[in-house]
Amino acid sequence: MITDNQTDLLCFADCLPKMQSVFYDRLTRVLKSCKKDFDLLPGTKDIWAVDFMPIQISRKHFVRFTYNPDYLQSEKWRKTISNTDAICEAMQIEIEKSTILVDGGNVVRTKSKAIMCDKVFRENPSLTEKSLIKEIVEQLQIDQLIIIPTHPKDEFGHSDGMLRFLDDHTVLINDYSRESHEFQRRFRMALHNANLDWEVLPYNPYNNKRNIQAQGVYINYLQMHGLILLPIFSQDEDSIAENQIQQLFSGQGLEIRTIDCTEIAKLGGLMNCISWNILDPNDQICQQNSVCAQY
Repeated sequence: MITDNQTDLLCFADCLPKMQSVFYDRLTRVLKSCKKDFDLLPGTKDIWAVDFMPIQISRKHFVRFTYNPDYLQSEKWRKTISNTDAICEAMQIEIEKSTILVDGGNVVRTKSKAIMCDKVFRENPSLTEKSLIKEIVEQLQIDQLIIIPTHPKDEFGHSDGMLRFLDDHTVLINDYSRESHEFQRRFRMALHNANLDWEVLPYNPYNNKRNIQAQGVYINYLQMHGLILLPIFSQDEDSIAENQIQQLFSGQGLEIRTIDCTEIAKLGGLMNCISWNILDPNDQICQQNSVCAQY
């Protein structure tokens, strides 16, 4: 698969400027200072682009899983499900369609591996766990699919709020030392059984009013070629997380910047959630839709 650090085309939902105008202005200022262009995905209905957009396998090969999550089944929320096929058609991106239900936020990937929360089994009850893993491995063209336990308080079941790949053999994980011993054991055992090492990042969502809120979750950063954009929240852990990221990615030629994400964190997501960054399959895509020149 295409990895985050290979990607050079950054996209956000075109509804983001309207739905989160203050945050969007802050975001565009940071990206302009980093000299990073970005596009807006046309015809979106919510801001969580990574969840409904396809997964990039190679430069011109994309897999579009079915986005129809259980937490959007009420009449109110079904209206917020974007038409991914129409968006990709407008952007001239050809996709391979899959009937498997997967949110993009539940796919943390490196070149030959992916990590998903076990909620994916509940979302696809017609398939056995073995057959579902086999199909996902084939569609993502990977060697290994690693299943981790869903966080007990996470109704979304997204692995990108729990861990990220540092390299093929190491992941960054949340500091779950205040979680139940049973969850900690199951989580770390899943990583151990997959022969993964880990580094621990700060994690402090414990002052949030609702479980859905993501203040204090630093693992959900945006990474692309030459840039990491780390969410911060005016918490004591901000500087600790930034220093750790600086050290862990030292020598990789990355510009590491921070951005206050309090507004979108209260809605349940952060930088990786709102981003769809790919290796541009067609240079014309960026030229057609780029909005960076406006800022």
